[in-house]
Amino acid sequence: MLAAEVAVTDYDLITVGGGLAGSALARSLAESGARVLVLERETEFRDRVRGEGMQPWGVPDLRALGLYDLLCESCALPVPVLAMQMGTIALPERNFVETSEQRCPFLDFFHPELQEVVLRAAQTAGAEVRRGATVLDVTPGSPPIVTARTNGATEQLDARLVVGADGRFSKVRDWAGFKTSRDPERLIIGGVRLDGMRVPEDRVQFVIHSDEGQSCLVFPLGRERFRAYYVFRKQAGRRTLSGRERLGDFVDFCVDTGAPREWYEGAEPVGPLASFEGADHWVDHPHREGVVLVGDAAAASDPSWGEGLSLTVRDVRVLRDALLATDDWEAAAERYAQEHDRHYGVIHTLEDWLTELILETTPEARARRERVLPGLARDPMGLTQAFVLGPETPTDEESRRRIFGDD
Repeated sequence: MLAAEVAVTDYDLITVGGGLAGSALARSLAESGARVLVLERETEFRDRVRGEGMQPWGVPDLRALGLYDLLCESCALPVPVLAMQMGTIALPERNFVETSEQRCPFLDFFHPELQEVVLRAAQTAGAEVRRGATVLDVTPGSPPIVTARTNGATEQLDARLVVGADGRFSKVRDWAGFKTSRDPERLIIGGVRLDGMRVPEDRVQFVIHSDEGQSCLVFPLGRERFRAYYVFRKQAGRRTLSGRERLGDFVDFCVDTGAPREWYEGAEPVGPLASFEGADHWVDHPHREGVVLVGDAAAASDPSWGEGLSLTVRDVRVLRDALLATDDWEAAAERYAQEHDRHYGVIHTLEDWLTELILETTPEARARRERVLPGLARDPMGLTQAFVLGPETPTDEESRRRIFGDD
C-alpha cells in the first residue's frame, strides 16, 4: 500500500545492493506499484564461495515472495535429504520433504546464477536497475538521501525508505551510524566449487569430527556441480585455506574429518578456493531514520551453519509484508526491526549451541558428547529439527538442558 499524501521523492524505495535481499525486495515492491531503484556495484556477479544452501525453514518465505518456482525453473536444485556422519557413526538419513510439516527441501544453487535471476526478475517487475553504480554515502533523515555515481555522474537521490542490502561488509551500516556487535572468532570455513564429485545429487553431506573441532559439507548444485566446504576451529592453528595451490590440503583435511577420499577423486575445481572467519556480527534494531538493513548487512551469521540465506529471505518477507500493510513506512520499518531482532536472536542462540555441542574440543565438551551422542545416533531428529523450525525452535532453558543432556 502506497501513501496518498507523502513528500515527493525520487523513489519510494532504494536498495543499495542487487543480490538476493535487495532484488527480492525490489521485485515485490515494484509489483505493488512502488517506484523502486536498485543500485548494484557489480556489472557481473562473481563466485563468492558462500551462500549456496538454503535451509528448509527458509523455503516457505521464498515461496511467499514468489521466487521458489522461478528459481527451480532456472538455477536451483531442491535437495530433500541430509546425510550426517559424526565420527565413525553414520546417523540415519533424514528426508525433509517426507518428515517435516512444511514438506520443504534444502534449496541449493550457484550463487552468481541466483543473483542474476532475481535481479532480472526485479527489473521485469518494473524496478529501475543500475549496474556498475558506486554508492558514496547514505544520509538518514526524512527523507533519507543516497549519493551515488553512475557512468561518471554523481547525484543525490531521495527515497521514502533506503534499504542497505550490501552484505556482511556493509557500508550503508557505517554511513547510517548503526552500531555493530561481533562474536569472538572461533570457526573458519573454506570452500571451493568442485565439478564431478562422486556423491549423490539428492543429498547434502555433513561429516563431523567433533574431537578435532572440524567438519566438512558438500552441497550439490545440479548438473554435476558441487560446493565443498571445510570448517575448523581458529585455535587449530591451520593457515588460511585460500588459493588453488592449497587444494590438496583442503581435500586432505576433509578426508581427515571423515569424508571418503573417493568423493574428491577426479573432481575439477572451478573458481577460487577461499576461506573466511565465521564470527557473527550484527546490528540490534536495524532501522533508523528512513534506513533499514536486511540480510547480511543486518546480521551476518556464521556460514559454518548455513543459516544466512534463510535469514535473508525471512528479513525480506517480513519487511515486504510490513511495508505493504500500511502507508506509514516508518512504523512498518520499526515492526520489521523488532521482528528481525527476534528471529535472528533465536538463530544466533542455536548456532552457539551447535558449536558448543558439536565442535568444542575441551575435556568438558568431550564428556558432554559422550552423554549426548548415543541418543542422537538413535534419533537424530532433535538435532536436525532446527533446520525445519528455524526461528520457531524453542530456545528456553528447558530446551537447552535437553539438548545438552543436563536433565
